Amino acid sequence: MTHTLTSPALRADASQQAHRRRHGRGFWIVTFVFMVTMAFAAAPAPLYVLYQQRGGFSAFTITIIFAAYAAGVVASLFLAGHISDRFGRRRVIAPAVLLNVVAALIFLVWPDLPGLLLARFVCGLGIGMLTATATAHMTELHSAARPGTGSRRAEVISTAANIGGLGLGPLITGFLAEYVPMPLYTPYVVFAFLLLAGLLLIVTVPETVNNVDDTWVYRPQRVVVPRAARGQYVAAAMMAFVGFAMFGFFTSLAPSFLARQLGITSHVVAGAVAFVVFASSAAFQVLSSRWERSRQFVVGLILLGAGLGLVTVSIAASSLPLLIAGGLVAGSGVGVTFKSAIGTVIAISAPETRGEALAGLFLVGYVGMAVPVVLLGLILQTTALVPAVVMFGAVMLALIVITAVTLSRAYGRGRPLPAGSPVSSK
Repeated sequence: MTHTLTSPALRADASQQAHRRRHGRGFWIVTFVFMVTMAFAAAPAPLYVLYQQRGGFSAFTITIIFAAYAAGVVASLFLAGHISDRFGRRRVIAPAVLLNVVAALIFLVWPDLPGLLLARFVCGLGIGMLTATATAHMTELHSAARPGTGSRRAEVISTAANIGGLGLGPLITGFLAEYVPMPLYTPYVVFAFLLLAGLLLIVTVPETVNNVDDTWVYRPQRVVVPRAARGQYVAAAMMAFVGFAMFGFFTSLAPSFLARQLGITSHVVAGAVAFVVFASSAAFQVLSSRWERSRQFVVGLILLGAGLGLVTVSIAASSLPLLIAGGLVAGSGVGVTFKSAIGTVIAISAPETRGEALAGLFLVGYVGMAVPVVLLGLILQTTALVPAVVMFGAVMLALIVITAVTLSRAYGRGRPLPAGSPVSSK
């Protein structure tokens, strides 16, 4: 009996089960760390009104503070977002989280404008290192924990952790700022604790990049996808650009609009408005996860356009209900388009360059998050709010139309979905 229980076959099976359990636990640890770090990245949104009151900042100054974060993300994605393909996922995630701990400390000790700019830039550096790396790590951990099940579940959870975390940050900060003393300090202490806990957990996660190429030479970001799939990659990148532009508006200027245009100074309301956008995005990702890729594209762009229209009308009419409705619709559109963009990139990229391809997608997305909002802030310097937002809406609508045309060219000629996509492999 003892010989039977310790036979090589049983030992191999037990080892395989332990391997799967370790990777399964690692998957959920990375999910937690990803979500908490993204939550911290969006946490200052409800506090911008307080910073404005304290420092006399204009709306344009707020967009510059926000742009410092986006600049950090873009710089990091361009310079370091892809290096996990060479050095390993865990070795990049850990310093990315540590950078956000440093950003939290800067917020605490230097709450003036230079400190805010530095803290947001450092936070952006960490997020740029994290987004593509965590997404690729979760995909690989899931594959090891559940071999042969496809990547759809990992895509849904990773994008939900990303976008859902961005929604939770303002919601948590809004409640803390409203009901807990020292609103410009307490939220950062709470998030610093959570980030440190995640940092301790991440060292226990299995590494999934084990084949070291000694001929590898560092170079800045480039995107490697099959030549035949480049049109699909461009379409995915354009969807990320348009969707993140909507996120940029709700995390930078929407709280100021609530306070100045509607007279709503509640930090909970400001955080809840941002949360509605990101929560609807995460929820719609799950709802649409089994749809065909073409349906995701079409529905997502329609929802983006409709949400953009509602947001524009809400500002012209100074209506909070319309703003919330527009946020719900636009957030849903971002969710399904971003989910399909992530799925497309994962499907068309080779495993050894997946982190780099995803980094390129996030790079375009964060450029979209920063540039349109900064331009809107510049316009607001010389133009009234309503005409400025109408111009912003018109530009965004034109970009949605261009994205739709690009999609039709990439997929409208009878091309099959990329091999390995969740739709074709489930």
